[in-house]
Amino acid sequence: MAKKKAKTSTKKADKLDPRLQDGLDFLRSHGLNDFYLDKVQEHVITEGFQGDEIDYFIKEIYTNYKRALVVPGEPVGTVAAQSIGEPGTQMTLRTFHYAGVSDFSVTQGLPRLIEIVDARRNPSTPIMTIYLDEKHRHDVKKAREVHSQIEQIKFETITSEIEIDLTEYSLNLSFIDDLLEDKNITIDDIMKKLKKFKKKGTIEYDEEMNMVIINPETEDLQKLQKLREKIVKTLIRGVRGINRGMIKKDEDEWVIQTEGTNLGDVLTKIDGVDATRTFSNHIHEIEKHLGIEASRQTIIQEAVSVLEDQSLDVNIRHLNSMADLMCVSGQIQQIGRHGISGTKESVLARAAFEVTIKQLINASISGEEEKLMGIPENVIVGQLVPTIGTGSIELTMDFAETMRLLQNRKAEEIED
Repeated sequence: MAKKKAKTSTKKADKLDPRLQDGLDFLRSHGLNDFYLDKVQEHVITEGFQGDEIDYFIKEIYTNYKRALVVPGEPVGTVAAQSIGEPGTQMTLRTFHYAGVSDFSVTQGLPRLIEIVDARRNPSTPIMTIYLDEKHRHDVKKAREVHSQIEQIKFETITSEIEIDLTEYSLNLSFIDDLLEDKNITIDDIMKKLKKFKKKGTIEYDEEMNMVIINPETEDLQKLQKLREKIVKTLIRGVRGINRGMIKKDEDEWVIQTEGTNLGDVLTKIDGVDATRTFSNHIHEIEKHLGIEASRQTIIQEAVSVLEDQSLDVNIRHLNSMADLMCVSGQIQQIGRHGISGTKESVLARAAFEVTIKQLINASISGEEEKLMGIPENVIVGQLVPTIGTGSIELTMDFAETMRLLQNRKAEEIED
């Protein structure tokens, strides 16, 4: 009998109306758990809803669910601030290293959370995760080909010495053969890059000494020194801004992790990169190339990653609220006096946050008016706060309807 029942329920699931299945998937993607989805499915089948009736019912469920997410009057901002701020005090201040590469570090813990909240223009450890396309992701040799295009290689990386020969007033570049072979760089590549320094004079390669000799035909030592500094910083190959890269295995594919970021050039100039999955931890770079919605998602992902690494549990809705607040204007704003807190309409609210005297003096000079509409300003002047959070709406209670509901419930209890 048990086997027959199992087969019957499977057949029912197989015969589920496609519209109902789509509706259930839609509700699941927006956060409804399976307990409620089962109730929705049961009600649709019981009532015999078809076609547009199913769509209408699903929309009503979704609308009511969204309305029930936050109770009117709940101070969501205060709760979110407490939810994120309290675990932040328990974080470590260390930076963590990738396994096997001791000097390839990534900022984590409280410093990284502060970077995210402050929306820093230049994060301390910018990192990219570059996913490869179908042709390159499963073969380590092909992954290395992409890696060689990305990793920034300068003359200072592959030379053992760049000395100034004071007898000939020339520059002698000595190379590290193993590195040239490892990075797949030829002397022809080097000579092409050095051509731009040949305004006058000569550039020659000495095979016996494995050395490039640059003679700019000048005896000015200061000019030679400046030329040396330019050559040292000249890029031979790679993407500017990416200092190093590391190929690692991620499940069944090869992925490139980089120290330094340049999302724009990697996505547009490098062959073999999967642009749909490649991402950076640099929030402003994401905003520039992929838009404000992508940067909002990055803020959430980075915050979740930092908290999970520290084994701290913060409700995702609070992180969503923070990201929404930072991105609501259409560009990323920090939560500070140069961003959200500094652009508040209330003078006292701005003064309560930072640089009190400066805020009050500037407000006095421009003749700003304090309307006492928010929480901090009312607390400062010592009066009751008119509204808190989502309590900015007026609710009225229908006492007659409430009494009727109570009487009906009492009658049901007596019957039971």
